[in-house]
Amino acid sequence: MLPKPPQRGSPTGWSGDRPAALVAFRGACSMRQDTDALGATALPEGSLYGVHTARALANFPVSGQSVAPELLSAFAWVKAACALANQDAGHLDAARTSAIVAACREIAAGRHTEQFPVDALQGGAGTSTNMNVNEVVANRALQLMGRQPGDHEFLSPLGHVNLHQSTNDTYPTALRVAALTLLKDLETAASRLQDALQAKEAAFAHVVKVGRTELMDAVPMTLGMTFGAFAEAVARDRWRIFKCRERIKQVPLGGTAVGTGLGAPRAFIFKAAEHLRHLTGLPVSRAENLVDATANADCFVEVSGILSAFAANLLKIASDLRLLASGPHTGIGEIRLPALQAGSSIMPGKVNPVIPECVGQAALTVMGNHQTVTLVAGLGQLEINQYLPLLAHKLLESIRLLRDASTLFADKCVAGIEADETRCRELVEKSQALATVLVPALGYETVARLMAEAQAAGRSLAAHLDAVGLLPQAEAATLLAPKRMRKLGFEEEDYKSLRRPGA
Repeated sequence: MLPKPPQRGSPTGWSGDRPAALVAFRGACSMRQDTDALGATALPEGSLYGVHTARALANFPVSGQSVAPELLSAFAWVKAACALANQDAGHLDAARTSAIVAACREIAAGRHTEQFPVDALQGGAGTSTNMNVNEVVANRALQLMGRQPGDHEFLSPLGHVNLHQSTNDTYPTALRVAALTLLKDLETAASRLQDALQAKEAAFAHVVKVGRTELMDAVPMTLGMTFGAFAEAVARDRWRIFKCRERIKQVPLGGTAVGTGLGAPRAFIFKAAEHLRHLTGLPVSRAENLVDATANADCFVEVSGILSAFAANLLKIASDLRLLASGPHTGIGEIRLPALQAGSSIMPGKVNPVIPECVGQAALTVMGNHQTVTLVAGLGQLEINQYLPLLAHKLLESIRLLRDASTLFADKCVAGIEADETRCRELVEKSQALATVLVPALGYETVARLMAEAQAAGRSLAAHLDAVGLLPQAEAATLLAPKRMRKLGFEEEDYKSLRRPGA
């Protein structure tokens, strides 16, 4: 069996000298020759990639990170759509088309991943990824037709698989397809998190707690309201994600090098996006202005901005949950997060809020990625963006991070949160929450004076009001009832048990 080519981080040394690792790999295999305009190079006999991939391996030993698998799958669908469009236009026969499409389906399903070793960060605006895909599709199609990889006189990576295409229209098209697919998954994950938060909103509707501003005690509210606010924020993110997909559904496929369609027959240009829509089930269509869709990347900045907004909400929610669970004995401790692992190698019994912390790190990464995406879009020059591989890497990473973090957050954290009702009640009683509730009836100055009297007497405000005959302590609790907290504003009857001073 042919050994697999060296992979990143493998013992053969991709994290160091990758060309040397490839040379060592070649020495262990029977070889075949593959040729491009720069000359011939030796490749393992059974490899599906070719000379263009080998040159990219030698040229870009940079990040040690692979091209996103979603981008490769999307690229495969783009190549299949182009093959079908070329068949419709009379430029590709049925046998070759069938083999190319079959090879593309295998790649789109996640097969042959070891044949895509090119670094995610590459020069040429994504040319190396396009060539890598062309070579693997062509050589796998040759195998499916009973021929050997490298028989490019019969089926060529450039002459057949890449027919009437350019990297400049296929790469941004594949990026849109990959992003659309991942955004659909992200919308589902956001919905899952929203549902989990809404479940806690209902479960904690009866739990009165202290609201806080500037990290200081403010006014009473229910714990359910806190989770309801979280859920509402995520609901907005879910809607934004759904809407932002509209921004990237128009693809530049058929525009070839600069969006003019030069080198491609009209019949192909009008059919390619139609086949892509049918193959992927995504609502893609050919852009009305192919030059614009080829040259400009602002649509990706808009999508990335939506992702950054979602990340901001996740970071806020994660941080709030850490605060509400802090202590638990010496902090706020109003909620209990699921205990998932030991929190310290030296402090027995310590449990940390690990899921909110993980989610927070994912959110911060997405925010940083948005800055990169924005800069890349602005640095594009004339008719193409030379840094599109970096944009693709960061954008797809952001969607994937948010998808996985949202699911993790919902399932391993939010779903298991419990309220410490005793602690919530204790903090409400210790706070000045009742004082704020009394202000509409007694006035700010009067309540401030009563608070000072209570503190001087060493008793709670509720006990002091009872002692001076203004409000029975048993009745004070009704002013802090969950039903009262959920009511928008107050009515005079809310204070019927209260006797005004001097009355």
